[in-house]
Amino acid sequence: MNSCNPKCEFFPDEVVLQILARLPIKSVFRAKCVCKLWYKLISDKYFTRLYNEVSVRNLMVLVEISEPSSESRSSLILVDNLRGVSEFSLSFINDRVKIRASCNGLLCCSSIPDKGVYYVCNPMTKEYRLLPKSRERPVSRFYPDGEATLVGLACNLSTQNYNVVLAGYHRSFGHRPERTFICSVFDSVSNKWRKFVTFQDDHFMHMKWNRVVFTNGALHWLTASCSCVLVLDLDSEVWRKMSLPNQVISGNGNRIYLLEFDGRLSVVQISDVWMNIWVMKDYEREEWHMVDRVSLRCIRGMVPGVFPISQTGEYIFLATHKQVLVYQRNTRVWMEVYSVKNSAILPLWFSAHAFRSTMFSCQ
Repeated sequence: MNSCNPKCEFFPDEVVLQILARLPIKSVFRAKCVCKLWYKLISDKYFTRLYNEVSVRNLMVLVEISEPSSESRSSLILVDNLRGVSEFSLSFINDRVKIRASCNGLLCCSSIPDKGVYYVCNPMTKEYRLLPKSRERPVSRFYPDGEATLVGLACNLSTQNYNVVLAGYHRSFGHRPERTFICSVFDSVSNKWRKFVTFQDDHFMHMKWNRVVFTNGALHWLTASCSCVLVLDLDSEVWRKMSLPNQVISGNGNRIYLLEFDGRLSVVQISDVWMNIWVMKDYEREEWHMVDRVSLRCIRGMVPGVFPISQTGEYIFLATHKQVLVYQRNTRVWMEVYSVKNSAILPLWFSAHAFRSTMFSCQ
């Protein structure tokens, strides 16, 4: 084995790869400079796939802290269940942006000063891509505020391709909004947008928030009434509705959220004293299975403002107005992992996103 360190001869290449795949991305880049062998191993596509397979198991929370001064940039906090809390920024984009969606290590951001300008970036590698304009001239605009009602990001780790979805009702200038729902899909391979139009009901007008989950080749949003899930199949470009678990009851103090659970669609229901979690057992048949029922008595004072952000089979992250909490499923222990020290404009649950650290190139 050709190595710059004789001690490394005791470790086969596969062992070295497994060790390197568990390092933070910054440490991986530094490791490439150690010797020619490590540079070759890390530069190989096999290592990229291995690193992503390992890293997707460690789900984190990315929190965008809005400062009181609207002219200042938002600061970003990364909450890692394994490595703690770290800070970084999106200043490498050279624009004031806000995060609209997160998926498998990439972020979709929109420009704050320039409406209709979107970026896709990997904040860990500091790569970014300015997306082409979705339409050549502003003959129409999204209703009601000029921006897309739904913004989705779908990143396929196996193919290293991604799609950005902008969807919403359009209206021509000087006219009332129509029932035509416009959807534009950006493809990273062709570097082009494609557009399709559908006629939709009020479910598309009244969305709970732009919390999107990508799984099974489709994007999923929860409606404001919590009556169903809106699904966009990216292959067929067809919108459809998906039913929630029969046991889910909205209203009467119950709050419903849509999350991912180890690659599957999940529904979380929070009441005053319980958090019930369902996972999609059979996607084709839309069969749900309850996997956990968590008592909230330990955080009773925080329950009215608690908001689930991301989860795995081992833990679940939740945000409140000023804190990020983690619940360890095995030990049933609650911990505060981050708290805002200054006065932020928005509550943390409003600007918290599920995040993974991957070697996903946005170029």
